[in-house]
Amino acid sequence: MSQFPNSQDRNWTVTLHLKWFLKLVICVLFLWDLNRSWAETTVRPNVLVILADDLGYSDLGCYGGEIRTPCIDQFAKNSLRFAQFYNSARCCPSRAALMTGLYPTQTGIGDFTSNQPDERRGPGYLGRLNGQCATIAELLDPLGYGCYFVGKWHMHPQTGPIDRGFHEFYGYTRDHSHNQFDRDFYVRMPQGRKKEINPPPENFYATDVFNAYALEFIRQGQARNQPWFVFLSHSSPHFPIQAPAERVVPYQKTYRRGWDVLREERFERMRSLDLVDGEAWKLTERSLVPVDENSIANGYSGQPNPAWKDLPVERQHDLAQRMAVYAAMVESIDRGVGEIIEHLQATNALENTLIVFLSDNGACYEWGPFGFDGDSRKGTTKLHAENELSLIGTPGTHQSYGSGWANLSNTPLRSYKHFTYEGGIINPCVVHYPPRIGTDAEKLNPGWVHHPTHMIDILPTVLDVVGTRYPTRDEQPDLLQPEGYSLFEVTQGLHAARTLGFDHQGAHAIRQGDWKAVWTKRSATPVSWELYNLRSDRCETNDVSSRFPQQRDALIEAWEQWAKRVGVEWNDAMR
Repeated sequence: MSQFPNSQDRNWTVTLHLKWFLKLVICVLFLWDLNRSWAETTVRPNVLVILADDLGYSDLGCYGGEIRTPCIDQFAKNSLRFAQFYNSARCCPSRAALMTGLYPTQTGIGDFTSNQPDERRGPGYLGRLNGQCATIAELLDPLGYGCYFVGKWHMHPQTGPIDRGFHEFYGYTRDHSHNQFDRDFYVRMPQGRKKEINPPPENFYATDVFNAYALEFIRQGQARNQPWFVFLSHSSPHFPIQAPAERVVPYQKTYRRGWDVLREERFERMRSLDLVDGEAWKLTERSLVPVDENSIANGYSGQPNPAWKDLPVERQHDLAQRMAVYAAMVESIDRGVGEIIEHLQATNALENTLIVFLSDNGACYEWGPFGFDGDSRKGTTKLHAENELSLIGTPGTHQSYGSGWANLSNTPLRSYKHFTYEGGIINPCVVHYPPRIGTDAEKLNPGWVHHPTHMIDILPTVLDVVGTRYPTRDEQPDLLQPEGYSLFEVTQGLHAARTLGFDHQGAHAIRQGDWKAVWTKRSATPVSWELYNLRSDRCETNDVSSRFPQQRDALIEAWEQWAKRVGVEWNDAMR
C-alpha cells in the first residue's frame, strides 16, 4: 500500500487498489488467526473507546477529583487504571497516535492539522493523516466489524472518518472546538444520512447528543448482528466551556473555596486511593503561566498562578463559575458513560466489550489564570459581576477556565497541555475487559498500573483483544509498523525497557526507564535540557542534570535519534 485516499500526491486508481489489497491481507491474517486455539470463539469482542478532550489527570473521582463521576468510578473498580499513561501533548497529535499506533509525525500530524502545510517542512507535518498509517477502523473493517465514530474528529476533513475506515459518523470534522448548543453545525455522514437524533435547538447540547449517538450506533451494530467498534470522541471539557445551567449550580459553592485548598484535598484523596504513594510524589508549587503577551496571560506572563486568597472576591466568584461549568461538562460525559454501561449490561454485551476511557492531553491553561472570553487568542478576559455570573457557559459564549484551574485539574503534576512536563503529557486511562481482567488466577488483577504506557498502545491493545495482528513489512512495505504494545502485555511487564519520545511545537522530552529529560519552551528563564528521576521525583520538582550530566547527555542523544527516526524536525541550537 502506498497511500490512502486524500493523502498527498495521490493516484486514485492505485490507491483504491492498494486499499482493497490491505483489506485482503487483513482478511487472510484473520482467517489464519482463527486457527489459533485462544481465538476460537463464536462472538468476536466489541470495542468502545471513549475520549475526553482536555480532561486533567485528577479530574475524575477515581483519580482523586471532586467532580462527580460515579459511573466512570464504578466501572473503574474492576478495571486497569493507568497511573503513567502518556499522550502527545495536544488534541490532534494525540488522536493520530491513538488511532494508528504511531507517533504523530509518522502519521503526518506532527503538531497540528493544516489546510496549507508548509512546503519547507517534512512529511511529518502534512497536517492530515498520510498513507503510511492504518487506523483502527481500517484494520477492523475487513474483519466484519461495524465501525462508528461520534464527536470530534480533528484529523483533518480531507482524511475524514468515512475515508479512513468508519462506516457511520455524527459530529464535526473541522476545527478543534465549537459552540455546544449549535445544533446545525454537527453533521451526519456518509453524506445523505438522515439524523436519527436531532433534538430541538432549545434542548440541544452536544455532549448529550454525542452520548446518545454512541448508544444509537451500538444498537445499530447489535441489530446487524455484527461486532462493533464505537469511538466516542467528546469535545468536553475543551473550551468553550458550556453546560446546561441546572448542572452548573451544584458546583458553585465547591469552587468558591479556591484552587489552593482543592489541590491539597485532591492530593490527599489520591493518597487514599493508593494512586500516590511514598515520597516520590509531592504536590508541586503553583505552576508558572507560560510567557505570552501580558494581555493574553492576564498580567502573569512567566509568573506563578496567583494564590486564591490574594484575588478579589469578584474575581474569585467569576473564576468559580468557570470551573463549575467545566465540572458540569465532565459530569455530563459521565452520565453518558452510565447510560452506555447500563445498555451493555441489559443486552449481555458488557462481558464481551473492551472499554477504554481516557483523555487526549493534560488540562488546558489557555491563556492565563483568569481564562478568556471570545475566540481563543482574539478574545479578552471579562470580569463578570455577580448578576452576570449565570451567563458564563451559556449558548453563544466562548470562554475558558484558565491556568489556575488547569493546575488543579493536573494535580499534583506541573505544567499543562502544549508542554512536555508530566502535567502536559499524562492523562487518566481506564481499561475494562472482563475476559482478561478479574480475580481469577489467569487474569490480570484490577487496580493501578504503574508501567509507563502511551496513546500508541491503544491500537495494539485492540488488535490483541480482537485476535488479529498488524500486517508485516513484508506484506505491506509502505505501511509503518506500530510503535506501541498491547496494554495487557505492558501490564504483565513484558515491555519494561521501553523508550518513549515526545515533541510538540518546541517542547521535547524522552523517557527511558525511570529517567526523563525535558526541553521546555516559553519560559521566563534560559532554557536547557532538564533531567528528572521519576522513581524518586514523580512530579519533576528536582532537576538533577548538573549531578548526572552523562545521563542527561545520553538521553539527549537518544531523543535526537528518536526524533530523526520518526521525522521530528528541531533546531540544533537547543543542544
